[in-house]
Amino acid sequence: MSNYTKYDELPLVLDARNVADILGISLSMAYRLFDRDDFPTIRTGMRRKLVSREAFFDWLKHQQR
Repeated sequence: MSNYTKYDELPLVLDARNVADILGISLSMAYRLFDRDDFPTIRTGMRRKLVSREAFFDWLKHQQR
């Protein structure tokens, strides 16, 4: 996390750039995550995809099993 050191400092809603930053992956890989059926994406408009901070970390926790 380049700009954030604590969970509470993250925005309530994350975009692909935030997710890439948190996971240390490329932006294109983050966009691929947003296209996965099991990823908790929020769609706003035709193209914009977001994820709530809480849903993202819940999803991430379940990926480690």
